[in-house]
Formats: sequence, structure tokens, C-alpha cells
Amino acid sequence: MTEKQIKIVAFLCNWCSYGAADLAGVSRMQYSTDIRVIRVPCSGRIDAKLILAAFREGADGVWVSGCHPGECHYLEGNYYARRKFILMGNLMEHMGIDKNRVHFSWISSAEATKFAKVAREVADTIVPMGPNDRFVKKAV
Repeated sequence: MTEKQIKIVAFLCNWCSYGAADLAGVSRMQYSTDIRVIRVPCSGRIDAKLILAAFREGADGVWVSGCHPGECHYLEGNYYARRKFILMGNLMEHMGIDKNRVHFSWISSAEATKFAKVAREVADTIVPMGPNDRFVKKAV
């Protein structure tokens, strides 16, 4: 029997972090295969319910990445994301999920090297924790 592969859901801003992921891919930079990318219009659109839904559906970790402060395509979306992320840490602890299972970063579309580095750091933090068994929806 093989071990369960870790699943890290990455919600990446369409305008910056997703572009960096794409550039890292075409540049053949190496990072964890445990990361599943979901492109979103803006990191500010990610809320606690979406992160908790990812955990409920079997994610072992979540990574939200958006534009650098002051560079948001939607002007203030990344500031909203930062506020939500701070509150998310408190909610995670309250619900009994290790808050280190959720990560947040700022990566511009030209920072492929930074994207690959942060992706490795996220995986290096979550993989040793093993599979998440809290709040996962069980099949009946």
C-alpha cells in the first residue's frame, strides 16, 4: 500500500502569481508536484469559506498568492486578502487545524524564481505534517 499523496491547493491571482507559475513552468523550474493550481481573478476574492471547502474536499494545505501591495490589478484586492489571511489563522486555530497548513505570499508575474522557491517552502512545511484528517468530508 502506498502513502497518500499530499494535496496543496494554490489559489493564484490571475494577473501576478499565476503568471509567475506559468513562467516557472516554461523555464522548467523545479517545485513540488503536490501543488494543484487554481487561477482566480484576484487574491482578494478568496475567503475563509473557500479555504475551508478545500480542506473539506481533501486538501492537506492551502496556499494563496497575489500581487505585491500597491500593484493589484483591482487596486485594493490584495489588501483585502491580507486582512482575511490574518483572520484565517485565528479561525484555523479555533477549528483545530494547524494554521501552518495555510500560506500566503506576494509574487509578481516576473518572479518565476521566487514562485518556485515559495512553492518549495510551502511544500516543505506541509508535507511533513502528513495528510489532513480534520474536517475532511467522508464518503458514505
